[in-house]
Formats: sequence, C-alpha cells, structure tokens
Amino acid sequence: MPEQTTGPRPTLEAVAARAGVSRATASRVVNGGAGVRAPLVDKVRRAVEELGYVPNHAARSLVTRRNGAVAVIIAEPEFRVFSDPFFEQQVRGISRELTAHDTQLVLLWVEGPGDHDRIARYLSGGHVDGALAFSLHDDDRLPALIGRTRVPAVFGGRPAAGSGQGVPFVDADNRGGARGAVRHLVSLGCRTIAHIAGPRDQTSALDRLHGYRDVLADADPALLCQGDFTEESGARAMAGLLERRPDVDGVFVANDVMASGALRTLRERGVAVPGDIAVVGFDDMASVAPRTDPALTTVRQDIEGMGRLMVRLLMRLLDGTGGEPPASVVTPVTLVRRASA
Repeated sequence: MPEQTTGPRPTLEAVAARAGVSRATASRVVNGGAGVRAPLVDKVRRAVEELGYVPNHAARSLVTRRNGAVAVIIAEPEFRVFSDPFFEQQVRGISRELTAHDTQLVLLWVEGPGDHDRIARYLSGGHVDGALAFSLHDDDRLPALIGRTRVPAVFGGRPAAGSGQGVPFVDADNRGGARGAVRHLVSLGCRTIAHIAGPRDQTSALDRLHGYRDVLADADPALLCQGDFTEESGARAMAGLLERRPDVDGVFVANDVMASGALRTLRERGVAVPGDIAVVGFDDMASVAPRTDPALTTVRQDIEGMGRLMVRLLMRLLDGTGGEPPASVVTPVTLVRRASA
C-alpha cells in the first residue's frame, strides 16, 4: 500500500533511494526507457507503488519532448460521430491502444469548414504529439492542413488521390470485400443484383462500388442507388430500387447501417429475405449485423483492430529518427454468412 503522508509529494530521488538505484535508472523506468535490468525495474516499480509517486508531467515533457496526448480527428459532424457505431468501434480500438502506451486521447470532430482552421491551430500549438484522422472526404482540407502543421499523423482509410502524400494510412480491402459479396450473391443464383453505394466523396465507398463493377461490369445503371452511410438513406434507396427494378433479387449494400435500413423497407413491403431478395452488407458491426431481421450476411472488417493499428503506426513515427515513415497497411476482410443471404 502507498505510504500515507501529508507532507510534500514523493520525489524521483526518494523513489531512487527506496529502490537502491541511481536517479537516472529510476527516471528511465518511470519514463518507459529501455536498458534497465528486470530486477531493477521491479524494485523501482515497487518503490513507486509504496511511496505513491506520481510523475511530474511538465518535467517529464521537458525530458521526453512528449505531451503524452494524441488528437483523434473525425471528419464528420458530432451527430454522426455519436450515432454511427463504426466510429464507436474505431475510437474504442484507438483508445485502448493509446491507454497501453500511457497516452491520452483528445477527440476532435468537424462540424463545418470553419473547424479546419481551429483544428490546425490546435495541432500547431504543441498540445499533442501526433494526430489520427479518419472519415476523410475528397474535398477535405484536413490532410493538407495536418501536413502543414508537421505533426506526425496516420490516416484511417486511404485518402483521395493527391492528398495526404507521404502520410501512412490503415484501410480494409474494400474492393476485394465487395467483389466477394457480389460473387456470393451470384453463387446463390441471384441474377439481378443491385448496389446501394456510400458517399462518392469517400474512397471506401468508391472502392466498394468498383468491386461491385469488377464482377458486374454490365450492370444496368438503374441497379445503382446512392446512400450516405445512414440507415434512412439505405431505406430510401431500397424503396426507390423496388420502384425502378421490381425484378431485383439481390442487393449488396455498402455498409451495415444502410443495409439495416434496406431490410426495414423490405420488411414493410412484405418482401421475403432471402427468399425474394438476398441482402449482403459491409462492416460486420456487432451492434448491427447480428441484430437485424433477418440477421445480416456481411463483409467483416476488423474496425477496432484497425484503430489499434493506426496507433501502433503513429507510435513508430514518434519513436523514429526521421527515416522513412512506416508503410501503409491494407487489412484483409472476410464474408460472414448469416440469414439474409
């Protein structure tokens, strides 16, 4: 148990004396440095616990030149951030990995164009060691602004061509996953397969659209519907699709949330799934895909794992010596079969 005291808080020198090591050795252990033998590490950690020592963050920053904080920037308004389970899962992965690195998360989001300059000023002010940004759009100024601040950064998702040059990213195999989803519908005997696409200013949605077209290059344009990754847009797109092409017997939807909206429309119209129309989504979000009616067949990407991987790449940037940045990573996806297809 930490010693109870009403005097001055314990110092690093006191920790070193209790552990029987030099101040330099105690400092290396407390600040996460390498090169200290395991028995000495144990002694220092035991002394820290017994004395109730709390590192001085300001002093530590002077030594390590670190703030112990990372900005997580979501290029979406607040209502999207808190209503879409994708963001919840990715931020959970980021938070857990940052915690493992004893680093704080500072969450920022974009309500409108004016927020870009505010975020750039914050990053330039030296408040954080690095930045993680995701849900980027084609016309987004964030990649260029982050680049000008010279803050080390990693992007979630492949940025649009011409932006974010030299910044590593973590993405899923969106195009390959889309091909697998459509091929699955074909294998079930579906002949008229539609696609409810996501916003075309995001590379993930475009890659999934391209994957659909890789398999069905000659698909009727009337089978392509536009959504915005929200449940309501999926419901509207499905309703419009039924009016234009009542012969549709398979639908690949660009994310699980839109797929849940599409399933709701089909249920309200009395259309049997998968008997009349088979439906496949993308993401495999635990709060959505297994809970739809019927349970959704979908393409699984490891959303939380990608958040963790973003942090690991950023930590490699922060620990580097100015050499080549870590390579971008595209993670594999898998088809998860449930009752909808």
